[in-house]
Amino acid sequence: MNSNENIPSSIQHSAFNIQHSSIGYIVGGALKDTLSVRLTVPAQSVQEGAFVVIESGDWWFYGLVTDLQLGSTDPRFADEQSEARLPVWLAAQLHGQTLYTNLAVLPSLMVDRGPDPAADLARYDEWVKTHPETPRPIPIKTIPSHHATVRLADPNDIETIFGKTGEPGNFVIGTTREQGHPIVLDLVKFVQRSSGIFGATGTGKSFLTRIILAGLIQYDKASVLVFDMHNEYGYEDIASDTKKAVPGLKTKFGARVRVVGLGAGAMIHNMPPDFHLEIAERDITPADVEMLTRELNLKETTPTTLDALYHSFGPNWFHEFRKMSQGEVVVDEESGKKVPAAGSVEFWAAEAGVNEMAAAGLRSKLNRLFNLPYIVEQPASNGLSEIIKALEAGQHVILSFGDHESDLDYLLVSNLLTRRIRERWGELTNAFRNQKGREPRPLVIAVEEAHKLLNREMAAQTAFSTIAREMRKYYVTLLIIDQRPSQIYDEVMSQLGTRVTGWLGDDADIAAVLSGLAGRDALRGMLARLQPKEEVLMLGWGTPMPILVRSRRYDDKFWQELLGKNQPGAKSKDELLRDLGF
Repeated sequence: MNSNENIPSSIQHSAFNIQHSSIGYIVGGALKDTLSVRLTVPAQSVQEGAFVVIESGDWWFYGLVTDLQLGSTDPRFADEQSEARLPVWLAAQLHGQTLYTNLAVLPSLMVDRGPDPAADLARYDEWVKTHPETPRPIPIKTIPSHHATVRLADPNDIETIFGKTGEPGNFVIGTTREQGHPIVLDLVKFVQRSSGIFGATGTGKSFLTRIILAGLIQYDKASVLVFDMHNEYGYEDIASDTKKAVPGLKTKFGARVRVVGLGAGAMIHNMPPDFHLEIAERDITPADVEMLTRELNLKETTPTTLDALYHSFGPNWFHEFRKMSQGEVVVDEESGKKVPAAGSVEFWAAEAGVNEMAAAGLRSKLNRLFNLPYIVEQPASNGLSEIIKALEAGQHVILSFGDHESDLDYLLVSNLLTRRIRERWGELTNAFRNQKGREPRPLVIAVEEAHKLLNREMAAQTAFSTIAREMRKYYVTLLIIDQRPSQIYDEVMSQLGTRVTGWLGDDADIAAVLSGLAGRDALRGMLARLQPKEEVLMLGWGTPMPILVRSRRYDDKFWQELLGKNQPGAKSKDELLRDLGF
């Protein structure tokens, strides 16, 4: 047997790998900490975040460089500047023997590659008999031996761990820092659990979110609903730093994306949306108002008053409460005393047995809701149902808030719509499990400024917390985008599968992103040293191991690579029908 042609490609000891230049060898470490690697190349040729492979006998180990440390065989050699008093060649020899650099490597995965067939074919044949299936990388369970060879990962290693580019569901999110090898994000796994995109203000979160949303839309195995608080994702926008035009998702994907404007007559960047969303008064429940407790500064008596209102008027409670006057009195003919007038808040409170001051106080605070122009008695169309139908049909929806950018608008509308989605997808899933309907289409809900909806005080009251904890089995997951992950309720953070994060400077935010992950102490410093707008750390459910990625640029090249033949132009009948949701 003189060739490797009959050996599975994923376990070949190719000449490329055998001859690959090593960068060092193992000199120490621990399974629950990091491995120490003695560098045999200049320190500047390896950087923090490098993806390395350790070859130790039949096993290969995959890890991430988390630190570089200077050392010496004796402290005196480090102190003495021998190059100043010795010939250059002699000083170089001395440095090579007495001064060195060690890498700290966080090991994550290992795989049994078997013996080298070129060195021992008989033993390799025996190994193949006991390994009928191609071995796959598994979480680290042991450590390599002393002096095991360490090298930088090559494209074959990266494909073995992260998957091949071009395969369905494998979306290129960026490249490795040193060699520029592509790294893919497994969108199949990404949509199975809630995920998060994090980074401090100005680190390119919105561009990274656009890239991932574009990948999800092109992947077309899940619908996407985006709560676009700042009107960034639908139509063409202007970058705040470069002042250059930024393509919108609607611009590139056409009818596959529907832009919804909040309120009648809303315009998004001087462009008309596909349709407008108005909320019927009957759609607002007492629970929706209780969710606004902190924003409206509601009192502890509010639930009791709201319950009495619903008991008195049913689903029309909001409309009836809105009509009530406040403080209006009349003179009682019999007693001659002033009493609340019929139709006033105080009159209803007396009839319902509710504290009049509590009812009047709630009526005053709800004026902010009563004055919202997009809450009407009878909307021109049922926008909530239209959004849900579009998502069920396989389209993608961007809800732009237009001029309604206050926290009150965002909290009310996003929670109200999400509650309806939770109910609908629950119905679809139960029907599917009872063999009375087709399998629901997975749905990803992208939420900006997530800490406003998922902080400790709000999480228990909103539908988003329920989705993060429970809705994965009902085909609904969250994609939360935030600059302050430390303000998101820790129970919600623990449910996030994939986390893609840019630079974070706050220790509490870094700790929140890394919570619940192995090796978080080793990764902590890396997050604080990422290059803003250039590098992200990808970790969690959707990626086999933590990896530092130089993220793709959101530019014409990105769209050419993503859309290819689907760039604007003539489309086939099938493509047009798919864009329309059929």
